Amino acid sequence: MTVLHYRAAGAGSAPPLILGPSLGTSLAVWEPQAAALARGRQVIRYDLPGHGGSLARLLPAVPTVGDVAGLVLALADRLGIDRFAYSGISFGGAVGMWLAVNHPERVTSLMLICTSARFGEPGGWRERAHLVRTEGIGPVADTAAGRWFTPSFVDDPAARRMVADLRATDATAYAASCDALASFDLRAELGRITAPTLVVAGREDLATPVDHSRLLADRIPGASLTEVAHAAHLITVERPGSVLTALRSHLDNDTEARDWAAPGDDGSRYAAGMAVRRVVLGDAHVDRAIARTTEFTSVFQDFITRYAWGEVWTRPGLSRTTRRCMTLTAMIANGHHEELAMHIRAGLQDGLTPVDIQEVLLQSAIYCGVPAANTAFSIANKIIQEYDN
Repeated sequence: MTVLHYRAAGAGSAPPLILGPSLGTSLAVWEPQAAALARGRQVIRYDLPGHGGSLARLLPAVPTVGDVAGLVLALADRLGIDRFAYSGISFGGAVGMWLAVNHPERVTSLMLICTSARFGEPGGWRERAHLVRTEGIGPVADTAAGRWFTPSFVDDPAARRMVADLRATDATAYAASCDALASFDLRAELGRITAPTLVVAGREDLATPVDHSRLLADRIPGASLTEVAHAAHLITVERPGSVLTALRSHLDNDTEARDWAAPGDDGSRYAAGMAVRRVVLGDAHVDRAIARTTEFTSVFQDFITRYAWGEVWTRPGLSRTTRRCMTLTAMIANGHHEELAMHIRAGLQDGLTPVDIQEVLLQSAIYCGVPAANTAFSIANKIIQEYDN
């Protein structure tokens, strides 16, 4: 049986944490938190069927949320994971609830992000499924940013990347997932959840309003609730630091995780650093760097992976896009043209737009000097033309 597409980070011996995505998004919805959470955890992110790298045919003709939860269990079994902490956003949260109700022996800790025990009236979901089956994913994607983010965030590059994820989703699988949400209702079962539970809500979430999260917190025994201001549905993207802080605080109380000690913590820092390094620079570049490593240079490769990537790039205080822009400016100021070209190429692959790069280079003309910016524009122009072709 083919399993869900997934990405793992962190030490394989560390306590496992599975992260579930929202309908219409790939595992990239957890990108802002993944590397930081991999410090001391084995983090597994998965794609829903028909999303990202997961095959649409993994869904049965008439799927339920329980069917998707079964695929998650199959993935955990394939990876040799018996018990795990689980955090899910929206649809991914529904999967987590189903697992906690029906397989409590597998779930050590539960974090429910902008989700619900019942996602509104079934008719609305069936109408959306019909729309996608007849007109494709486009009409849903055209209005997604307004449902997912606050008005001040809809034009952020991170928001645009999420909408691009939705446009790439298999329409048949998306419609079937809507049918699964139409039939989902765990309100009467919430009292059976025994895993320590955190509920996180965005106060401006239109898709799963705060009242839905409050119901979860009220009915799940011992659950706690965190409400985040100025945040809508895809809160992991819009307010990444707030979500990371809440998750870490909750996970700190996981007794099974406390029994595991990282080897001087260098191992988890290296694993987290390698994960974010691959995301920022691309697998091909990192693989080439590893292949060129010698006994003499290995100490430096270890150093930059643990310190630059594992310590600094994984910090939640700045978004990855902001860090990319700052890095481009530093490369321009110091005349590191090969590094500049590498980061421009990697940024374009990761959602940085030519307009974003143009603004950074124009800003650098003021603070780094016109000659430096002139060279940078020449380098970037060539790379952008190659990328467009």
